[in-house]
Amino acid sequence: MKKCLTAIAFLLAAGTAHAEDKTITVEFAYPYSHLFDVTYEKILPLFHEKYPNIEIKMRAAYESYEDASNTILREAVAGELPDVTMQGLNRQAILVDKGIAKPLEPFIVREEDFAKDGYHDAMLKLGTFNKQVYGLPFSVSLPVGYYNMDMMAKAGITSVDQLPKTWDEVISTCGKLREAGVKNPMFWGWNITGNWFLQALMWSQDKPTMEGDHFQIDTAEGLTSLETMKSLFRGCDMQNLEWKSALASFSAGEIGMMFWSTSALGAVERSKGEFDLKTNEFPGLTASGPKGLPAGGNAAMLVSTSTDPAELDAAWKWLKFITSGQGAAEVARTTGYMPPNKAANEVILADFYKNNPNKETAVRQLPLLRDWQAYPGDNGLAITQVIYDGIEGIVTGEYDDMPELQTQLSEEVQDLLPSGN
Repeated sequence: MKKCLTAIAFLLAAGTAHAEDKTITVEFAYPYSHLFDVTYEKILPLFHEKYPNIEIKMRAAYESYEDASNTILREAVAGELPDVTMQGLNRQAILVDKGIAKPLEPFIVREEDFAKDGYHDAMLKLGTFNKQVYGLPFSVSLPVGYYNMDMMAKAGITSVDQLPKTWDEVISTCGKLREAGVKNPMFWGWNITGNWFLQALMWSQDKPTMEGDHFQIDTAEGLTSLETMKSLFRGCDMQNLEWKSALASFSAGEIGMMFWSTSALGAVERSKGEFDLKTNEFPGLTASGPKGLPAGGNAAMLVSTSTDPAELDAAWKWLKFITSGQGAAEVARTTGYMPPNKAANEVILADFYKNNPNKETAVRQLPLLRDWQAYPGDNGLAITQVIYDGIEGIVTGEYDDMPELQTQLSEEVQDLLPSGN
């Protein structure tokens, strides 16, 4: 797919080489090729039609948001930055703090129609630091439940309104599925990037994971989050699958319930077997549902080191195009992400969600949108790994005493935070 995208970009540029006095190249890097390659295949021709003298050179895709952050930090030192990068919503701050990301305000003020493009205020705030916009959200996701309804029928669930609304109900459904002979009834996305599902459990209780420089796993809500994970993993006898294997296994019809980001919906729909797929709201600790959920996804950031106004303007044109209007609409059509602006949602996609109810689930959860929090300081990636290892220990059975794990995680993470140094 990467070769295909590169070929498309090359052909588009070649087609205008003689039509324009100068072709400007914008280097672009993004994560998760399995999710987004098909999106950019749709966007590139639309962009080229509008800006035939701008070539988009695709760099090798980042493996994950952590990889995206690490790569940009290395490239900044080596002087090899792209012009535009896609970074996880929770990884923008470090690029701003280190002066790698450029403020977009100088470009925004020149756009007479910028406000009309209708960026959602809540989503735009995710890329705003010190009252300046540094990142425009490209794709926004929320956690949802994926259900193989053919398999769920074995547990007596035959309609969406019967799907579990709480984690206790999920565990009960796992038991029924196992009794019906289902070997792997459930996968819960503990290993999704950036400790996202830990934050989902914390926000479900209306508790941020970070409060200033304090990691709030040491609170009652933190312990409830750990205990909930233990109950799910044990009660559903969940296998410790690598996340790509989990998605493939669910798509193959081997898992009854999967709790994951809505981002993967397009990929699952394209690869799934012959079963009836339904999505539904993310369960809560109580029947009233979560009180909040973290916004996943990524934002486009300008990190170009060029001083040529024409090159910077070309980079801005690409950045703006992919995050507004037609570009954003293609995100919804080809993935499970939500577009970050009203122009895409309310005009271009007016009938889209009516005809694609599985993709509407996340939209219904928009009132729950909360920050996907970053870990402050230079050790953010190391903290992510410490928490990842702790949660994996619950999955594998290494950790069984949750108050003990709570204390261990609190101490290890706090030592890595600015207040602990």
